[in-house]
Amino acid sequence: MWRGVLAGCVMASAAVAEDVAGEFDYYVMSLSWSANWCAYEGDSRNSPQCDESEDFGWILHGLWPQYEQGYPADCRTSFRAPSRRQTRAMADIMGTSGLAWHQWNKHGVCSGLDSEDYYALSREAYGRVTRPEVLRRLSDPITLPATLIEEAFIAENPALEPDQITITCRDGYIQEARICMTRDLEFRDCGRDVVRDCTMQDARFEPVR
Repeated sequence: MWRGVLAGCVMASAAVAEDVAGEFDYYVMSLSWSANWCAYEGDSRNSPQCDESEDFGWILHGLWPQYEQGYPADCRTSFRAPSRRQTRAMADIMGTSGLAWHQWNKHGVCSGLDSEDYYALSREAYGRVTRPEVLRRLSDPITLPATLIEEAFIAENPALEPDQITITCRDGYIQEARICMTRDLEFRDCGRDVVRDCTMQDARFEPVR
């Protein structure tokens, strides 16, 4: 009998802990510097994003539903998966259709939106942030304090405040600029678990290819 009671408790606990689509507090929009990602991962994966014919700068890694602490993922949804046409159409700002697919499967399903609306909202969020044009003018790799990337974004987006953006690093490179937004895509302060600024003073930054 006790085994049955224990199994029931485990199942009830799992049900309570399950993330529910549409129930979240805000978004994190993650922008990835393509040339850096290609240098530490993409080239070894032969990603089409890193082809010499491409000239991606800041791509949209994703628009992530977020709790004030933590985030939902892999939520159940009654909406259909996106079509190949939909994911291909996002490659111009996401680098590849594969990334668009992955972002829907992990994060989009938690938005409470169907794939068409989720991608449209993602594109709108991307369009609301001015990416620093000066970073596209680099001709050679450089090293720089990660704080300079944050300052460049704030300079181009006067409504953006330091607590609303965080810069991450990976393998010695600038990795991402993560910007926190309300569900209406207005800038807002990030949760404490999101504000984890990279403190490197000599982070690598590759020029647009």
